[in-house]
Amino acid sequence: MLIVDAHLDLAMNALEWNRDLTRSIEEIRSREHGMTDRPDRTRGTVSFGEMRSGGVGLCVATQIARYATPGHPLPGWHSPEQAWAHTQGQLAWYRTMEERGELVQIRDRESLDRHLDGLSRSSTEDREQPIGYILSLEGADSLVTLRHLERSFEMGLRAVDPAHYGPGVYAQGTNASGGIGSRGRELLREMERLGIILDVTHLCDDSFREALDHFHGPVWASHSNCRSLVPHNRQFSDDQLRELIARDAVIGAVFDAWMLVPGWERGRSTPEALGVTLQTVADHIDHVCGLAGNAGHCMIGSDLDGAFGQEQCPSDVETIADLANLPALLLSRGWSEGDVQLIAHGNILRFLRGVWK
Repeated sequence: MLIVDAHLDLAMNALEWNRDLTRSIEEIRSREHGMTDRPDRTRGTVSFGEMRSGGVGLCVATQIARYATPGHPLPGWHSPEQAWAHTQGQLAWYRTMEERGELVQIRDRESLDRHLDGLSRSSTEDREQPIGYILSLEGADSLVTLRHLERSFEMGLRAVDPAHYGPGVYAQGTNASGGIGSRGRELLREMERLGIILDVTHLCDDSFREALDHFHGPVWASHSNCRSLVPHNRQFSDDQLRELIARDAVIGAVFDAWMLVPGWERGRSTPEALGVTLQTVADHIDHVCGLAGNAGHCMIGSDLDGAFGQEQCPSDVETIADLANLPALLLSRGWSEGDVQLIAHGNILRFLRGVWK
């Protein structure tokens, strides 16, 4: 079954973790032996080969670069211009992967349908078939001006999450508080004019409220789980989920263990000890479907290798190829074949076709 993953930090892994995603996952891991700069070294789960093996023929792939003002609680670039330049380096990597034949950019309905037609004519494990990617910006700090947003749109940018973790230029993100302010409202107006999708994933509650009040275009949550199952501001409350459902949004189930079960302690907890499996992911999918009364608003936004690896993802996920096991698991929980197809790919494809009509 075709899997669409609505959130992967491919360029971040390539340029900041120095992972050559064209290599096998075994080689990527082996080249990290002895490295201790990041907790997920030797534990990565994503490569192009593993994506193809799991039928992940299309994804939403990010650019990401934070601007950290003096006193900012998190690390980042010291100017928006540096952050912009970093995202352009990430874009250059995507372009290089296109030249190599590993990726193909999807930016409109025509390119989407052409890519899906190509996938339908080839084996999901065809090593020659490019993987489609839709370009997304996670945190808008790198947009020096609104003209930079328009330039990015011309280069294929199709979704923007105005904030990431902490305070941002255009909105406040996870673990922060406050609204989007005048700059955020200006950004949303320009996004609406261009037809860019608003990704509300990392917006804090105040910014979430203000953003939805001011933005009237397409909305999704690319990688978000349920606060009623894991009580933290990174997740969405039932009221927020109901509002997204009312806006015809799609919500991507994320595979980061601390967002799947309560009580996770970074560096101490293990997926095995807390029983984190694909069944746990399905619990969050079931909860969203229960609020909606149907399966029409769920998708997969795994965030695999989003600064974590096997040490912090479901214990039965060896690599991203194991996303292929999720459809059978959902069928075993009583979902129909049609509903499972919606979750695996149908909902996000319907959403994109609606945006790009």
